[in-house]
Amino acid sequence: MSDSLPNPVVISEVVPSTTLYQERYRPQFHFTARENWLNDPNGLVYHEGEYHLFFQHNPTGPEWDNMSWGHAVSADLLHWQQLDNALEPDKLGAIFSGSAVVDWRNTAGFQSGEAPALILIYTAAGDAGPLSAGMPYAQCLAFSNDRGRTWEKYSENPVVPHIIGWNRDPKVSWYSPGEYWIMALYLDEDSFAILTSKDLKSWERTQTISIPGSRECPDLYEIAVDGSADETRWVLAGANGLHYIGTFDGKEFTPEVGPLPTDHGTNFYAIQTYSDIPAEDGRRIQVAWMAGGVYPEMPFNQQMSFPCSLTLRRVAEGVRLFRYPVREIDALYSATHDYRDIVIRASDNAVADFPGSLFDVFLDFRYESSTSLTMKIHGHEARYSARTKTLTCLGNSVVVEPVDDLVRLRILVDRTSIEIFASDGRVSMSFCMVPTSTGLQLLPDDAPIDINRLTVNELRSAWL
Repeated sequence: MSDSLPNPVVISEVVPSTTLYQERYRPQFHFTARENWLNDPNGLVYHEGEYHLFFQHNPTGPEWDNMSWGHAVSADLLHWQQLDNALEPDKLGAIFSGSAVVDWRNTAGFQSGEAPALILIYTAAGDAGPLSAGMPYAQCLAFSNDRGRTWEKYSENPVVPHIIGWNRDPKVSWYSPGEYWIMALYLDEDSFAILTSKDLKSWERTQTISIPGSRECPDLYEIAVDGSADETRWVLAGANGLHYIGTFDGKEFTPEVGPLPTDHGTNFYAIQTYSDIPAEDGRRIQVAWMAGGVYPEMPFNQQMSFPCSLTLRRVAEGVRLFRYPVREIDALYSATHDYRDIVIRASDNAVADFPGSLFDVFLDFRYESSTSLTMKIHGHEARYSARTKTLTCLGNSVVVEPVDDLVRLRILVDRTSIEIFASDGRVSMSFCMVPTSTGLQLLPDDAPIDINRLTVNELRSAWL
């Protein structure tokens, strides 16, 4: 082993800019609206080579209000083009969260050409504005026959009348064994419903189920266990990522374990996964709103998480959900600094110091009972203590068990966010922050640290 870390290449600091998408606190590989407020990801669907990202949007101001659906498309989950707003408030209500599907069989009868229609299923939030005073919350449809460039609302909306409270956030998908649609819908408090439909227009409720500790923005999906089509489980989740793993017969979900957290950070909410990912790809891709970020003097407000691929893996405790950044991020690598089998000691000032602002970092180090290691990220600390087996960042802590005597971390760093993935994605922590300095530093405590791997990938901006 080497005695110390080689001197890394120095990366120049980002110069503050007022150019659109290059502003001082603009994330460079996380989606943000061109301007004004953004929250929940909506209508995540893949169609004809494009990933669609709809989002809760106030097109007229930087704070939550006037909820509409913004719309962006991407060929690679990295480079996004924001289009015209897809949906805006009407006499039924403001446009709250929902989902999107490709109606391959034309079950709703909206298709006008050879290509299948894209369908949006959304909540009309009655009484949320002057146009809809006195109206209840209900679920509605809109459709497009031009690859999502223009949208028409269904003339006989709503398709799911008001049930209870602020029922909202329909997540719809196709259930192949029964050849019908299924909907997970938030009802009230910690209560959710499952509904079914043959045509997206007429719906029947088949189950009511609670997710203690969670509310809003449900998701319901099937994933193979350890990648094997011979064994699958279903996941039912609420907005904050608390989820059950279990079975689903097309009518009712039966929990086997949970509810379990998906993320242990501060800024992770309104999760949703993509529909209609091609079978040859096969991934279950999730995006969350990184709720609560602060962006001083910026023309936009709030950001999305980086897209992650979800998998189910069997571990000692049973089947668990793993979450890991999508492979497309590799296309943003501009330089790589790779170190293997080295020892760093605080007494020798053997500190890795990487100026810069955009990173994808892989860090594997040997677990010893006396080990503690701090990574300083844009002035904020992420620290692992072997004594308690805990990873702590920005006030949140989570247990991270070593794997084969290694603590394995991956850290995505943007200008205003830190996303940490431990143990190959079994643990994730999502944070927004305002940087107090720029760059990365690796700071061991008194005991030397055996580094198995340190790979620091510099990233280029996705907006350039």
